[in-house]
Amino acid sequence: MSLTSSDIVRIANLARLELDTSERERMRTQINGFFELVEQMRSIATQGVEPLAHPMAAVSDFSLRLCDDLVTERDEREANLRNAPSVERGLLLVPRVVE
Repeated sequence: MSLTSSDIVRIANLARLELDTSERERMRTQINGFFELVEQMRSIATQGVEPLAHPMAAVSDFSLRLCDDLVTERDEREANLRNAPSVERGLLLVPRVVE
């Protein structure tokens, strides 16, 4: 997939960006470079390759040091909600920001 200059103009318009000619060309080059990299990665045969839990597992025996999932704090929900300016059914009410 390769983008044209008109594709970049359309994308910039949708994003409400004003790009001059040099910026449009630079964006087209960078985005097309990204698409080329994705195509290269898609062409690699990965059938039978076991996924890694961590990149270091590829080079050495590696196990994640995970903490036990234990509750360490008390439930202070009611006390915290008492300080809120507006609460409904246990949820904080905030001013609407998207119309």
